[in-house]
Amino acid sequence: MSTSRSKKTLKFYKLLFIPVFTIGIFLSMFPQNEIQAQFISKPPPPLKLSDPLPANLFVELGKIINPTVVNISTSAVFRGQRNRDPLMELFEQFYGVRPQPRSNKPQKMSLGTGFIIREDGLILTNNHVIQGADIIEVQLTEKSEKVYQAKLIGSDSRLDVALIKIDVPQKLPAASLGSSKDLDVGEWVAAFGNPFGHGHSMSKGIISSMGRDLEEINKVPLIQTDASINPGNSGGPLVNSKGYVIGVNQAIDARAQGIGFAIPIDEVKRIIPELESRGAIRKGYIGISLGDLDPNAAEHIGLEEGSTGAVVVSIERGGPAHKSGLKPYDIVLEFNSRKIKNSTDLMDSVADSKIGEKAKALVLRDGKKINLQIEVIERPSDVKISQRLKDTKKATGQKAPNNLGFTVADLTDSLRDQWDIPDEVTKPIIISVEPGTLASLAGLKMGDLILDVNKAEISTAKEVFAKLDKKTNSFRIARGNRIIVVTISE
Repeated sequence: MSTSRSKKTLKFYKLLFIPVFTIGIFLSMFPQNEIQAQFISKPPPPLKLSDPLPANLFVELGKIINPTVVNISTSAVFRGQRNRDPLMELFEQFYGVRPQPRSNKPQKMSLGTGFIIREDGLILTNNHVIQGADIIEVQLTEKSEKVYQAKLIGSDSRLDVALIKIDVPQKLPAASLGSSKDLDVGEWVAAFGNPFGHGHSMSKGIISSMGRDLEEINKVPLIQTDASINPGNSGGPLVNSKGYVIGVNQAIDARAQGIGFAIPIDEVKRIIPELESRGAIRKGYIGISLGDLDPNAAEHIGLEEGSTGAVVVSIERGGPAHKSGLKPYDIVLEFNSRKIKNSTDLMDSVADSKIGEKAKALVLRDGKKINLQIEVIERPSDVKISQRLKDTKKATGQKAPNNLGFTVADLTDSLRDQWDIPDEVTKPIIISVEPGTLASLAGLKMGDLILDVNKAEISTAKEVFAKLDKKTNSFRIARGNRIIVVTISE
């Protein structure tokens, strides 16, 4: 095999060499000055250049932006069983070795970056930096010994954006949010962050491309840059030469160097008000289950090879799609003037649609195209959760002693309605849990019903505190259809 392959390679190079040699002889037959005249190229069109790039541009950018950049570290408490090697379990049973209990102390989870967008301590970062965290800590500068505990204000996993806030006695420097609408490939940019936890760092580069459609990491097209972005830079600002934030650093292509991606700031600015007011983004809903149009499904329905669309698998009876006349096996080709390639496209298009308005849908049914109008409503589960949290915060209860960090109330008709609790249940309910407290780290949640404390059955909020110990307390909790035991140790 290797000999045959080398001969083919040699033949290939010979074929390349012979024409070059022949051309060389052919060209030598003509006077040299005539040959050169044929290869004189035209000058390029005049460039529309702005002012020269200042030598101290990035020095000045660093002075403006670095004070707004913060270090973010997160911690989480392990809850539930981890995946274990069955052979290790067999070894423990055979030799009578008892597995060591996993520590319920918070374990460091991630390091990332954020930047202050308002002088009262409101900070923007990536959702994946803080997702699943029990404790979010913020350090304003790498040399500062002061660490602030941040509160999660709101987050959206589809755009990978989160808002957190710290309480500070003084006004903080805030970054200015620009626009990503009119960016051009080739513009100078600087990326700020804390790569590998090294502290405030800046790297420079250009915008390599706009509108990179990477569905696996974000729902919106991204800005591509060759400014170095490394682990730890996530959530930091991407800044233009005028000092405006034009993107939020998000990801890198691990297969290459100089390929980083940032979320366009216009997409982020659009959802900041809703994140701050509601904690989440309202998402559209029409009440259908979807499938992708794979080759087998297309053949079964009688479509041509390469056809695209989202297949309706089932429809919620009485929902918006059902009322519009949509049927199972319909193929949605367009929704709200957006071409639909697959089920993900349709889910994103529905989720992004304006609540309360009717969306136009182009549907293929039995080989015929049909136009439908489908009202988009807010996802029922989101409405219920939002209302539940809002109403529960209005309830009054008793706060646990010793800074345990939770508040308990006796059940009222309002609380029963909010949490779907039957009339015959008479247990007290947890109506708030403060982030970062012992109760939060142990896993207590709003809506938990307390069945007993330290194995003593209780019926009222007052009895909960009467049964508390000073250092370690166990709670048997009803959460939905599950019964769990939570232990709080000081």
